[in-house]
Amino acid sequence: MHYKFTPILKNTIWGGTKIAPFKNIQTSLRKIGESWEISGVAGNETVVCGGPENGRKLNDLVAEQREKLVGRANFERFGTEFPLLIKFIDARDDLSIQVHPTDEIARRQGRERGKTEMWYLMPSEPEATLLCGLKREITPGEYKQMVEEKTITEAIARYPVAEGDCFFLPAGRIHAIGSGCFLAEIQQTSDVTYRIYDFDRHDDLGRPRELHTELAAESIDYTVLPDYQTHYTPLKNEKVQLVSCPYFTTSVYDLDQPLEIDYSALDTFVILIGLSGAAIVSEPDGSHFVLRAGETVLLPATTKELHVEGTVKFLETYV
Repeated sequence: MHYKFTPILKNTIWGGTKIAPFKNIQTSLRKIGESWEISGVAGNETVVCGGPENGRKLNDLVAEQREKLVGRANFERFGTEFPLLIKFIDARDDLSIQVHPTDEIARRQGRERGKTEMWYLMPSEPEATLLCGLKREITPGEYKQMVEEKTITEAIARYPVAEGDCFFLPAGRIHAIGSGCFLAEIQQTSDVTYRIYDFDRHDDLGRPRELHTELAAESIDYTVLPDYQTHYTPLKNEKVQLVSCPYFTTSVYDLDQPLEIDYSALDTFVILIGLSGAAIVSEPDGSHFVLRAGETVLLPATTKELHVEGTVKFLETYV
């Protein structure tokens, strides 16, 4: 058993032209900044594409199948809301400088939960960079002054990026995706984003986009670290773990030989995110599906084993 979903394409002022061809879909939309691949966010729920559950909303599946879909611990923890949001992001222009609150701070601010996330870079422009984490110590007062003076980017570490780079963004870490970045994003099911600085851009109606300076000031983790990139050693034909945190565990596979993947020790859903190539994925009941670049597949918690055959690179994530 597996589920594929109809993506929700988001038109943004900073979006580009990479997502539609990457996913091999036809659309009249231009400047697609995001493809929401799997989402349980209220008002933005993805629906099943194909199979007996075609047209069903993701959270309705969770409510019906409960622990069979997400696992017992996940169902007790998250209820009928699916706990992960999966996106592809294409930044033709710089995104705003942002921060997300922790769960605790978000609840204090009247929100349901915060947002911890991660990025995995796909083939991006040669000059692409991103901002991640404070590179020097600043106080909340200095932060507000730098926002007013439009110099806040001077306090944030900038990284040139290439395919395969990985960044973990715990809630509270100031960040921004830069022009030319093309990436997969895995995050908590939350749409809470505090915009700190937006390069004085205006929306389609000519209005300045809203900033959330005070809420962001409460949410920023002012800790300074020497390096914010997640470093790992790429390997062929075996699992390479990238990130493990209370909200998700994510690994990358780069295969050109058949591989058996054992999930018998897990009691959770698993999501596969195709990055390049294609493979036939077989399940013990004899069913199979093709995982291609640009496709995202949800496997229920009842999945115990997979056989993957092909030349393919994909991310695996679960809670």
